[in-house]
Amino acid sequence: MSLHIELKHQRKALIVRLKGELDHHTADTVRARMEEALEKGNVSHIILSLKELSFMDSSGLGVILGRYKQIVAKGGKMVVCDVNPSVYRLFEMSGLFKILSIQDNETQALSSLEVVS
Repeated sequence: MSLHIELKHQRKALIVRLKGELDHHTADTVRARMEEALEKGNVSHIILSLKELSFMDSSGLGVILGRYKQIVAKGGKMVVCDVNPSVYRLFEMSGLFKILSIQDNETQALSSLEVVS
């Protein structure tokens, strides 16, 4: 299976919707697309919407951690939302939830960022 990436700018947040599988085959594409969007746009925060992400491996965790470091260096935050149980478990085991905020959906994720901005 492949991966579909949808990028959307809303206020000062980059919303990244991933659909499919984020693994070693697709990680470089996600990294490049997100980096490009962060450089081009007026982006202070990232919202990762993973509602339709069916699989993720350690390559995906690497991409997410790298973009997290990038946005935090700019003084921003990263929020993850709509995480399915198998991906949630991977986040939990990797300890990413200790540094990332998690919300139920995109609306709540945006609201949580407005409190910070």
